[in-house]
Amino acid sequence: MEIRRLDRANLTPAYGILGERLQPWDALNAPFEGAWCVISGGGESTPHSHHEYEIFIAMAGRSTLVVDGTDHEFIAGDIVRLPPGCTHKVVNNHQEDFEYYGIWWDTDMSDAFLARHQKEKA
Repeated sequence: MEIRRLDRANLTPAYGILGERLQPWDALNAPFEGAWCVISGGGESTPHSHHEYEIFIAMAGRSTLVVDGTDHEFIAGDIVRLPPGCTHKVVNNHQEDFEYYGIWWDTDMSDAFLARHQKEKA
């Protein structure tokens, strides 16, 4: 068992937000990657799309999730599934920070996981 603590003092910028990626974590053998994401009040992420599947879990605050040009309220406790290829961004029009956890995966990550898993079993 291992617990990793969020290091708020060393969040890294990416896609217009601050975050801490799940990887690298040598002890973790998972078919996905993830990141804790923080959008400051008045901020927003960079609109983007990608080939991976993605899930966002809203942890604190409220925001607007814009997917393919359509606005959706996104508040703490919500979970959203984003299909590959959709253009999305998170907009925080509030004063307090908005925090969410993003998880993404694709077939290459799944194949690599299976290969590592088989090697560990051997």
